[in-house]
Amino acid sequence: MLTQLYIENVAVIQKAAIQLTPGFNVFTGETGAGKTILISAIDAVLGERTSREIIRTGEERAVVSALFEDLSPVVMDKLSQLGYSDDEGALLITREITAAGKTACKINGQPATTSVLREIASLLIHIHGQRDSQQLLLPERHIELVDAFGELAGDLGKYAEAYRRMRDIQAELDALNMDDAQKAQRIDMLTFQIGEIEAAKLEDEDEEDNLTARRKVIRNSEKIVEGLSAAYGALSGSEEAEGINGLFDGLVDGVSGAAGYIEQFAPMSARLQEMGYELADFAGEIRAYLDEFEFDPQEQSDIEYRLDAIYKLKRKYGDSIGGILAFCEDARQELETITTSDRRAEELREQLQAATENAGKLADKLSAKRRKAAKTFMARVEEELTFLDMPSVKLSLDHKQRPLSQGGIDDVEFLIVTNVGELPKPLSKIASGGEIARIMLAIKNVLADRDGISTLIFDEVDTGVSGRAAQKIGRKLRQVSDARQVIAVTHLAQVAAFADSHLLIRKEVEKGRTFTKVSSLDHDAKIEELARIQSGDMVTELALQNAEELWKYSQNIAEKNAQDKG
Repeated sequence: MLTQLYIENVAVIQKAAIQLTPGFNVFTGETGAGKTILISAIDAVLGERTSREIIRTGEERAVVSALFEDLSPVVMDKLSQLGYSDDEGALLITREITAAGKTACKINGQPATTSVLREIASLLIHIHGQRDSQQLLLPERHIELVDAFGELAGDLGKYAEAYRRMRDIQAELDALNMDDAQKAQRIDMLTFQIGEIEAAKLEDEDEEDNLTARRKVIRNSEKIVEGLSAAYGALSGSEEAEGINGLFDGLVDGVSGAAGYIEQFAPMSARLQEMGYELADFAGEIRAYLDEFEFDPQEQSDIEYRLDAIYKLKRKYGDSIGGILAFCEDARQELETITTSDRRAEELREQLQAATENAGKLADKLSAKRRKAAKTFMARVEEELTFLDMPSVKLSLDHKQRPLSQGGIDDVEFLIVTNVGELPKPLSKIASGGEIARIMLAIKNVLADRDGISTLIFDEVDTGVSGRAAQKIGRKLRQVSDARQVIAVTHLAQVAAFADSHLLIRKEVEKGRTFTKVSSLDHDAKIEELARIQSGDMVTELALQNAEELWKYSQNIAEKNAQDKG
């Protein structure tokens, strides 16, 4: 349940801390006061797409936070799966949008992404607005309603997996179905490519690096010999001059002699002896390399030829020896597949037949469940519509079977009759805005027991209705709030009168700036707001009396409904 909504610097709202209660909460206010901003703020904190344009003019950031309490086990399990802990059954979601276009999300103080917010939001809250009503007019969405009511996600998932398996086999079979000329041409090409790579006898993936390093040595052999000879001479000396090693021996002998009398020089003597051994090793290693160092001019030519061959193969088959070898292996596999394609094609045809039969059986099973669910669903919706002052409305299902597809074999569309004696027609053809709003409310109520969502938000679900129908909508929303929290944005007194908690959104201008404020109404303020909604700015004593009567009447109906239900 959503218990608190905090909004800062969103559009004309500078700061607002809104307390929400269990049951039925309504927001009212004059047109343009900012009712839709509340919905936008809730959308933002639940991970929906937003932009820096919502930031209040002159401010650097906007912040929205929502506190949810009394979390369901499903929500708590999801939080645990995503690596978040609940705070003693509470969940605080915060989202900040900066003027630079950056956004930051947190769940109970821990960083989160908008995709995670959306995943959790789908279990916490559902917002019904004009967009949902418009989607109801799209026939392709009707089957989703049937599947949701029938709780057919598992059946649909099993069928979808079988369908994907069938399509994968078909795709592989299609790839094998090439004519003889294409097959012969492809075999020739693959055979040539494999032969060319195999002729190069590429085995060591480091060969190119090793050859490049050897070429570098050969190209700089003269400099290498000169440098190492000079180094050896410096170490070993010559007839004209004593080398480092000879001089170092004198150093070692001198310190060693002193160490025999002065103990503190003993460590130095040991270290110098080790250094002397190391210098002698250096000289020996250099001498050995110089003695063995030689190269054949033909070796350089062979290296250049080999590197050129590798370069040409890389241009054709990969950017490295490893890539060339991988290409060759793929070519071998493709060649084997083609040369054995007739046998493989026969195997695939047998698999395809079995997979198609399996998908068909699952599709038939899903279709039967859909028809059964649709029948019960339409009856339940008609019951709700009768309550909502639409007793003449009858729903029927236009069901057509189609070939196997990702969603099954069913094309369904709900048809409607709004007046006795008329023929069923698509919703988009005959339903008015007010009728669509009530049909959507009826559907939401029928589906409410299936989703486990604890908070439902209705954004002007009463659009296009008035009078008795509006009162029925208010009564229905209050009835729905017996089992879950309901939040509604409304412009009708007949709906607002049923609320457990009434919040007023009003716009004020201070020092040349526009501010929107949200306040919870006590009884007297609630009656005054109901009178304003009914009568406009001229709130007379009679208007207040009428508003009081409307409120009492609505509360009496709500109490009677609760007693009947109990």
